[in-house]
Amino acid sequence: MHSQKSSMHSSIPDKRLFWDFKWNGGNKSFGDKKNEKLFFIGISLVGLLYIYLQQLSNQATEITWKEFITKYLDKGIVDKVEVVNKQWVRVKLLPGNFVNGKDSLWFNIGSVETFERNLENAQIELNVEPQNYILVHYKDEVELHHVLKLLPQLFMYGLLFYVFRKSAESFGKGRKGGLFGALMESTAKLINSKDIGVRFKDVAGCEEAKIEIMEFVNFLKNPQQYMELGAKIPKGAMLTGPPGTGKTLLAKATAGEANVPFISVSGSEFLEMFVGVGPSRVRDMFALARKHAPCILFIDEIDAVGRKRGGKNFGGHSEQENTLNQLLVEMDGFNTTTNVVVLAATNRIDILDKALLRPGRFDRQIYVPAPDIKGRASIFKVHLKPLKITLDKDQLARKMASLTPGFTGADIANVCNEAALIAARDLNDNIHLKHFEQAIERVIAGMEKKTNVLQPEEKKTVAYHEAGHAVAGWFLEYADPLLKVSIIPRGKGLGYAQYLPHEQYLYTKEQLFDRMCMALGGRVSEEIFFGRITTGAQDDLQKVTSNAYAQVIQYGMNEKVGNVSFQMPQQGEMTFDKPYSEHTAQLIDNEVRELIEQAHTHTRNLLMQHKEDVSKVAERLLKQEILSREDMIELLGPRPFPEKSTYEQFVEGTGSFEEDTTLPKGLQEWNKSRESEKKGERTDSPPETVSGLSSQNQPQQRL
Repeated sequence: MHSQKSSMHSSIPDKRLFWDFKWNGGNKSFGDKKNEKLFFIGISLVGLLYIYLQQLSNQATEITWKEFITKYLDKGIVDKVEVVNKQWVRVKLLPGNFVNGKDSLWFNIGSVETFERNLENAQIELNVEPQNYILVHYKDEVELHHVLKLLPQLFMYGLLFYVFRKSAESFGKGRKGGLFGALMESTAKLINSKDIGVRFKDVAGCEEAKIEIMEFVNFLKNPQQYMELGAKIPKGAMLTGPPGTGKTLLAKATAGEANVPFISVSGSEFLEMFVGVGPSRVRDMFALARKHAPCILFIDEIDAVGRKRGGKNFGGHSEQENTLNQLLVEMDGFNTTTNVVVLAATNRIDILDKALLRPGRFDRQIYVPAPDIKGRASIFKVHLKPLKITLDKDQLARKMASLTPGFTGADIANVCNEAALIAARDLNDNIHLKHFEQAIERVIAGMEKKTNVLQPEEKKTVAYHEAGHAVAGWFLEYADPLLKVSIIPRGKGLGYAQYLPHEQYLYTKEQLFDRMCMALGGRVSEEIFFGRITTGAQDDLQKVTSNAYAQVIQYGMNEKVGNVSFQMPQQGEMTFDKPYSEHTAQLIDNEVRELIEQAHTHTRNLLMQHKEDVSKVAERLLKQEILSREDMIELLGPRPFPEKSTYEQFVEGTGSFEEDTTLPKGLQEWNKSRESEKKGERTDSPPETVSGLSSQNQPQQRL
């Protein structure tokens, strides 16, 4: 069959766009780095434009195999066919032949072998001479949908290439970079000494800890005073103590007084999900400290990274141990002339690794306890300074100190702030004593719930429950003096009793037993007056159980168990074994139950003896909802035991009425020069508060 030729534009199948290009290689100069991004963006735009133009211009007509044979091959207008990518066939027509303005057609094929066999059979049936058979070409072309499939992979390869190139450049400059470089860098914050507004005068209630920490400051300012005697400054100090006692505040005051940079980091910031991040951050942190020496490096909550190695830790402990090892190595690398002091704070020193606490790393362990009554008075004086009060602030500080046993510095700051908020809520011009008393109740028991209306039967039960506590405590010698009892719901409780415990560090067996009896007074009162018990005694029973177990397990106050002491697990801790046998465990449980039953019997006998007193207190509570100490004296008479209630009575026999703030001779001269420097700087400035520790900026949570 003779084939005719014509000149027509090439076309491609509809919906099967392709790129037919060749990469010629060759070295290309992209110019400077500033133009590289513009170059790649330009190349991408040109490619997208080319694809768009191809989509507009190259629209071919799709046909079937039967149409190809009958309409085109039989009529002899086919020039050649091209098998593209072994999937479809492009039919090129002879010059002068057009279909929809194009000189190309296309159709799909199942396989190349089948297409070749069918094409040959068709030409034989059409009596085409072998020398005139249609030419078949085979081509591989890049189609658009193939490119689109590769785009995600190309994007990932390009991203990795960019990241590693940037990382290589950054490492060449001696710093971390790239995607993971920022992750590996230390998160320690460098605070300039000018930005630290805390001084030692702003820290009260921990004078012994202040004196110990002031030696570090004196060394940074006057190192010759120590070096002349051959003394070496301790490399670090570990601040320990309950939450909210001022460990972090004391570290900030140290940096503020020393007038040196302060580098702060949290122990949890060293640990990430990626291996190797913790040690890298430790190295960067100490490098930063050496760079800014003399300085103070403060690691808060170091127990997150300093836990004992080899313990029963869970997932991630290997990375934590590697970070701890790096911390130990870096602290050994500090020499005593580096003028870098490392401070750390934790309230769980019992779980820290011993290698971290040995001399040469953290040479000193400075315990910052909850303040005593004198310390609380000093703290109240600091926080009362910015408040608008008409009362004598010294007398008010003493009274508040006697009403807040066990409060930490954070609690006291919260009380002062709450008092100011309550006064502002009532549109008062000044803060009065009643506002501070309400603030103490707010911190201890929670917000008063005036909308929580109890049913008459429930209210009566709560009244007799609280009356049982009050009367039991009134007639028990070692119970704490009652200050106030209320049946107004606060927080989670439906009623509460406020006591005034005196501060003591040693407790006898009789004192602990009376505390158990007072806690059981509410449950026993329900039994006596209603013949049934309620769920209101849950918190009381928890305290009684904890007290009883402590006597038997920890304090060695049980004859059968003996003079032994086992460590009780702290709240939230999981224990996998006990340091005693099953027989001893059974004995402990039996003795605890017997001790609680003895306390229950003693309390029942006491309340049966004073049954009328319980009724009088309960009925008065139902009428006025709140009873003060004066109301209790009116109903029950004076308490038959001596007790203390004022600041002067509490501190009697302990020396002066104020906290001892005298300094050693070696620190007195520096302190005088420091004060003289400040006088010239702050002649016209308003009085400072505790680094934002004014009542308006106190944390609202009890720490």
